[in-house]
Amino acid sequence: MSYTLKLTQDHDDRRLDRTLRSLWKNVTLGEIMKAIRKGEVRVNSKRVREPGTHIHTGDELAVPWTLNDESNRVKKFHASWGKIKVIYHGSNVMILNKPSGILVQPDEPNGDSVISRVWAMTGSTTPAAVHRLDRNTTGVLAVALHGDALRALEELFKNRRVKKFYLAIVVGKAEDVLIDAPLLKDSENNLVSVSDEGQTAITKCTCIDTDGDFSLVMLELLTGRTHQARVHMAHIHHPILGDRKYGDFQANRKMKNITRPLLHSYELDFYDDLHESLNEIAGKKFCAELPDDMREFINARGFKVT
Repeated sequence: MSYTLKLTQDHDDRRLDRTLRSLWKNVTLGEIMKAIRKGEVRVNSKRVREPGTHIHTGDELAVPWTLNDESNRVKKFHASWGKIKVIYHGSNVMILNKPSGILVQPDEPNGDSVISRVWAMTGSTTPAAVHRLDRNTTGVLAVALHGDALRALEELFKNRRVKKFYLAIVVGKAEDVLIDAPLLKDSENNLVSVSDEGQTAITKCTCIDTDGDFSLVMLELLTGRTHQARVHMAHIHHPILGDRKYGDFQANRKMKNITRPLLHSYELDFYDDLHESLNEIAGKKFCAELPDDMREFINARGFKVT
């Protein structure tokens, strides 16, 4: 049994596979790719077997799955998950303060995540995250509420036209330094390492305060690689406190009350000249208040946050 719908502006000039994933969130990527390969997906009555095909407003899309009523799908997201603190809620963009211990995207159908909670908060499954934060990283996260804003924000991050600042607690006496070290991702093991074969990765580290044993640093990510802040700080021998993957085992063991990497997405700065769908955030800065664990550590050490 197939289902047919006419595409709206939210899906204009998007890849076919990404559109299918956004509309049928309970269908796995494998099932989507299989349907495309078998010619079960049609655009304007024509079989489309290339996942990267771009589709447009007004195209008629036919698929082998039914489309449940959106309100019923949203009801599946349990209210008991709670809400995410909203820093800014505009017509096209939401800026959130992500807590630790939660994924940005669900890793299973109807699973808990930042985006699942946004769907429940807004009553729509259209909102989508523009960038990623690790499960245990806290702080500023940008979410597009509509298709135009999503494409515009993706372009901003791709072209590095958003300034990204993180606060972190690191081991040792850190100094101001520019870290230019390419990063190579091992997707199978979810590990990242410094390697000449990797992609360009640049981080600007500024030491805000230190007591010799630990330092509070501001990290500006000039590129956006997976685990960039964590791997770069470990590379210069100032790993992030609490990082079990790239960190200092001895320091982590001494600080038993630290249960995650003390890394916080502190600020996003947007340029003035943006796509019209992003006028509401043009030229603005959005900051996320520190989580309790980092604030308590900073206060205990007497660090000054400037």
